[in-house]
Amino acid sequence: MNFLKTLFWIAITVIAVVFATNNWRPVSINLWAGQVADANLPVALFIAFLIGFLPTWAWHRAKLWHLRRQLPAPIPSVPSVPPTPVIDAVPARPIAGSADAVI
Repeated sequence: MNFLKTLFWIAITVIAVVFATNNWRPVSINLWAGQVADANLPVALFIAFLIGFLPTWAWHRAKLWHLRRQLPAPIPSVPSVPPTPVIDAVPARPIAGSADAVI
C-alpha cells in the first residue's frame, strides 16, 4: 500500500513540475488601488491554492482539537476475574455391559 501511495505522490510531483516548466510566464495581478503585481503563473497559482487551503485546514484542525477535548475520560478497566472451573455434580455412570460395570 505504501508503494502505491509513493507512486501517486511521485506522479503528482511530476505533473506539477511539467506544468510549472511549461507555464513559466510572468502574469500581472491587479491588486487594490491600481497596484499591479507581476508574478510567474505557477507561483501565483500556488499562492491562490494556499489562500484557499490554509483557512480550511486550520478550521478542520481546530474542530478536531475541540472534539478531542470533549471526549469523556477513559473508564478504568475492571480487573478480570479468573473463570471458575466447571465441576460436574453428578458422577459419571458406567456403561451397561462393560467389564467394570457393577451388576
